[in-house]
Amino acid sequence: MNLEDGNMWLTRRRCLILAGVALLPFDRSQAGTPPRIPGSLALNGFDAVSYFLAAGGDPVPGRPQFELDWKGRVWRFASAANREAFRPYPDGYAPRLGGYDPLGVAEGRLVDTDPMVFALMPGPAARRLYLFRNEANRDAAAKRPALIAQAEALWPALGGLTDASLAEQATSEQR
Repeated sequence: MNLEDGNMWLTRRRCLILAGVALLPFDRSQAGTPPRIPGSLALNGFDAVSYFLAAGGDPVPGRPQFELDWKGRVWRFASAANREAFRPYPDGYAPRLGGYDPLGVAEGRLVDTDPMVFALMPGPAARRLYLFRNEANRDAAAKRPALIAQAEALWPALGGLTDASLAEQATSEQR
């Protein structure tokens, strides 16, 4: 948000988030705790570590009792062991490119993904998790690995456009 010139950009996503926050029930016992904003649940609640353990299967849903906050998102895990595996090395388990579709990023766009459409692809040091909008995009990336390299090269510039970055910018401007 750019508040200096009086402009405030409201996207459909931000409007839905604001509407969701307004509808959250107020619990006085949680008065000192900031509310969790709808949509802040990473991977729609799937366990990030399970993508690497599934051996070609589907990821496993996380459980609320095994949560961890990282980079402004709530990450759920199927077990305490998976949460503890994630804690020291979150960048190794979290999806690359902020969880956006690599084909969109390669085209300079942020495209939402389906956490059930994924691929583990070779990275510089280990296999990395990439999420895709659909199977066609996943198949295209598998056939043309240069698309992933192109997306990785463009990501530093596009990563600054994410909602989390905008929220951090707004917070720093208020100080």
